Amino acid sequence: MKFSCEKALLQSAIAVTARAVSPKSSIPALEGILLEARTDLRLTGYNLETGIRTVVPAQIDQEGSLVLSARLFGEIIRKLPDDIVSFQADGYMVNITCGMSQFNILATDPEDFPELPTVEDKNGFTIPRGKLGSMIRQTIFAVSDNESRPIHTGSLFEIDDTGLTVVSVDGYRLALRHEPITERDGALSFSFVVPGSALSEVEKICGDGEEEATVTQGERHVMFRVGDTMLVSRRLEGEFLAYRQAIPRNNGIKVEGDTRALLTSIDRVSLIISDKLKSPLRCVFDDNVLKITTKTGIGDASDQCPISGDGGGLEIGFNNRYLMDALKAAPADRVRLELSSGVAPCVILPAEGEENFLYMVLPVRLKAGE
Repeated sequence: MKFSCEKALLQSAIAVTARAVSPKSSIPALEGILLEARTDLRLTGYNLETGIRTVVPAQIDQEGSLVLSARLFGEIIRKLPDDIVSFQADGYMVNITCGMSQFNILATDPEDFPELPTVEDKNGFTIPRGKLGSMIRQTIFAVSDNESRPIHTGSLFEIDDTGLTVVSVDGYRLALRHEPITERDGALSFSFVVPGSALSEVEKICGDGEEEATVTQGERHVMFRVGDTMLVSRRLEGEFLAYRQAIPRNNGIKVEGDTRALLTSIDRVSLIISDKLKSPLRCVFDDNVLKITTKTGIGDASDQCPISGDGGGLEIGFNNRYLMDALKAAPADRVRLELSSGVAPCVILPAEGEENFLYMVLPVRLKAGE
């Protein structure tokens, strides 16, 4: 096996594939990156749940394959000078040369590296990579970390004639994003759930741009292809929350506010809240003003934020982080908050235009004196 490649390209490919490498595994090969020199150079990381493969432009002088420690290989390439990296393997002994630097390290048998799952072309769709990345970023914060309901440790991807809807829930909040899609294959409507850990990697791979990303649903796995990089993840099985029935839409109170102004007010009052000093926000929706107060063991804080509409003096408590996460993710300058009572969820929607996002935050019961 012999090839040469630009250091920056190789370093970038290692960084991408290393995200799917097991930090510690009973199968030593899974702690490494599989290198395959054929017509091009392919790098693969796989932890038996998520696999990432990317292709790097390289001059291939001799074909072959082997596995290198992801940690050691990554550190070596990162610290080499910015030049062409020459790579040559004699059996399992690998020589890496760049400029005046040279390393000789041991590789592992590629036969020990499990094959990535094959994703049958069952159903699929294409969407601009930047749009897919933003949809994931604006919903992934609400993915549950409670393993007692494994299905909710991922996000639901639902495709129908209106487009793509991505939904995350964790028992305290719900995040939903919707975008139209123009190209799809297979069934007119289908759905699947992708683990949050895999989606966080997809979001990093997507970056920005209008280049198309392709998503393919298989029998047990799902594949995301963005440029020269492919991510394969197992699908989560089970019954996802019937989210449409869970969202209250006949709310009697509807007020609007500037997203940044609301976020700034909540952030200020939250300064005296910490993991050790937890306390809900007491929110009072009055005529054209939202009053926010909280009290912890170190003191109390209050702030007011202008809003449009009359909340009728409704008093309701919220976890400050849950409310802030939703407002940070909302892709709109102004939002509409819909409420009905102090014990019913708050629904956050765009104030104008299409309802391409919806966030729901459950209230926190307020105690006297809080």
